[in-house]
Amino acid sequence: MVHQFFTFAQTRQRMHEGPLGEHIDDYAALLHERGYSRQFAGWQIRWLADLSRWLQRQGLHAKDMDPQKIACYLRYRQKRWRPRSGGRPILKRFLTLLHSKGLLPPKAPPPMKNARQRAEDDFERYLSQERGLSRATLRNYLPIVRQFLVERFGQKPLRFDQLLSRDITGYVQRHAHDFCPKRTALMVAALRSFLRYLRHQGRIATDLAAAVPCVAAWRLSALPKFLPIAQIQRILKSCDRQSTVGRRDYAILMLLARLGLRAGEVVALTLDDIRWDTGEIAVQGKGGRQSRLPLPQEVGRALADYLQKGRPPCPSRRLFIRDRAPRQGFADASTVSTLVRRALERAGVSSPCKGAHLFRHSLATNMLRQGASLSDIGDLLRHRGINTTAIYAKVDMEALRPLAQPWPGGVR
Repeated sequence: MVHQFFTFAQTRQRMHEGPLGEHIDDYAALLHERGYSRQFAGWQIRWLADLSRWLQRQGLHAKDMDPQKIACYLRYRQKRWRPRSGGRPILKRFLTLLHSKGLLPPKAPPPMKNARQRAEDDFERYLSQERGLSRATLRNYLPIVRQFLVERFGQKPLRFDQLLSRDITGYVQRHAHDFCPKRTALMVAALRSFLRYLRHQGRIATDLAAAVPCVAAWRLSALPKFLPIAQIQRILKSCDRQSTVGRRDYAILMLLARLGLRAGEVVALTLDDIRWDTGEIAVQGKGGRQSRLPLPQEVGRALADYLQKGRPPCPSRRLFIRDRAPRQGFADASTVSTLVRRALERAGVSSPCKGAHLFRHSLATNMLRQGASLSDIGDLLRHRGINTTAIYAKVDMEALRPLAQPWPGGVR
């Protein structure tokens, strides 16, 4: 596989010198499969070839590579050349390859976790396996619980039976002003969930979840942020649909704007979720709920254009793939939100909300203004109940104006 990245036979031969030379072709095949450019892949192979020749001069073999030997080589390389980032990721990929082939001894077991870390792991398993919560919820809850345990117990043993209601209220009072109301509500939700878990496990006998203070976050107290149809169209037209990245971004924005998908739902889409024969798209929503939505013609055309002309060849079944190597799906939902923010800047559209949810709110609001019922909007957005959709009734100013009562003492 090295021949794909190097033209001259003498150079290819030099890449195979040393104890790592026999594995270079396998590494080159891995780089080719993941879509690395010829220039960057060539640099990685040269980096490993230099490591291989250094091992040869030291009288070492591939199986002799351990953290001490690798650190010694990195110091040697730093003295010879200007440091360039990327060496450690190369080593990590290459060592993983050698481990998979059984050429290195098994990795040492991870260090023993302390009691607090074990408690966090048990709580994480409870949230994911027994309650079926999403990874996004876990990422929000766990840091809050970790901070609470550190502040309450520090380096002392975890004595959950010594927890008191004042420990809970004190923590919330100390941190309530650190966040916005929405984030503060998330903090108390995480604490309640953790305290209910402790009681469920028999670690505490008192229902301390009832001691968690409530946060003033009144339901339906704010208007959803949205964009009018003209600005949505402007954002869609700003995509360069002659480029591969532009085709991908346009397809993603169409899913957000026409179907109201959440960012995490877009990231989770796979090639198998597009049902071309029935004109549907399968969406995995909150709590692992599966839904099938009709695929509008313009959305289908955008997806087909991306699949035919924009999606790079790779083994991943994810629908949307990174434009840079390694060729794989997006890491998380924040990538889609970043894409939306850049699209707003490119189109010159100003909005106080710049995340992917802006399109979901805009779709619902514009549907309501065009005469759709709250039930229709709730079905499209896959809300569990009509109460979730009710917030959009507040943006229909024309329908609400006749209901407004005159202000006492005001002009009639």
